[in-house]
Amino acid sequence: MSVIPPSLSGMNLRGAVDLSTLVNRPAAPAPGAPPAPGAPGTPAAGPVAVPSLVLEGTDANFGEILELSMSVPVIVDLWAEWCEPCKQLTPILEKLVLEYAGQFVLAKVDVDSNPQLTQAFQAQSIPTVAAVIGGQPVQLFSGALPEGQVREVLHRVFELAAQHGVTAMAAAPEASGDAEAEAPAAGEPELPPLHQEAFDAIDRGDYDAAIALYKTALARDPRDQMAVAGLAQVSLLARLHGKTMAEIRSAAAAAPDDLQTQLAVADLDLSGGHIEDAFDRLLALFPAQEPAGRNLIRERILEMFEVIGQDDPRVPPTRSRLTALLY
Repeated sequence: MSVIPPSLSGMNLRGAVDLSTLVNRPAAPAPGAPPAPGAPGTPAAGPVAVPSLVLEGTDANFGEILELSMSVPVIVDLWAEWCEPCKQLTPILEKLVLEYAGQFVLAKVDVDSNPQLTQAFQAQSIPTVAAVIGGQPVQLFSGALPEGQVREVLHRVFELAAQHGVTAMAAAPEASGDAEAEAPAAGEPELPPLHQEAFDAIDRGDYDAAIALYKTALARDPRDQMAVAGLAQVSLLARLHGKTMAEIRSAAAAAPDDLQTQLAVADLDLSGGHIEDAFDRLLALFPAQEPAGRNLIRERILEMFEVIGQDDPRVPPTRSRLTALLY
């Protein structure tokens, strides 16, 4: 989830944001207080008509897609016909764009036919997936992820979009009528009630409520892996909420041996996609800690595994390094 460099001015991309800006998410308004005009999260005036929820992004038409991103989040899928991982990921994105029925639009970019966009999004490998929110690009991930992890990425994109006031829904023919019945989501089980309540709590910025709901779900079923992952992710957001990146990093620089400040920087690194940096920081701290501090680091690393997904390729080597330090 690294930031796309600001070398995109030729494509009229106006800079970049990072999912770590969730750290600075504003406090929720008092109950019953109306949102300020134009404030993030202000309901959109109405749906935005699009010819399809899945668009072909090209060097020629991407200006129109940027304009659309001022109202509706756009997920950009950079792919190629010869790319085998793309054949795994693209169907997942196409399924989810129909399932979410207008919460985002998918723009598919064939890298072989669109060299300017490929260069603009710094696609060093494919598939590469990015978002465009309010005209600003956010690089999300490279490689084929399982559907569960893609859903979590989308959820964070929606949070970031709400923070920046990009809250309109896209209206397309396939999002209604007969096509709706053909959507892959039809017939799939809905989220369990506690999970849905937790997602709703996260949407309104009530992380404490979401944490309590996930803990309740785990008390009922300790094997609920979705709740384990959800709890890890919302706990990360709760720890960072209300803090700025500058505050976290300056505190850590002032107290390099303080475990809590270093844990906060590791959280910040993880939220911004600097996953190896987060793990390296915590593993380097481990040998000098007392048993309580070592246990805290161990628990935080295990929680981070849940945030990025147990099948992430960075998990096994980090687990091996942690095990070597433990024993």
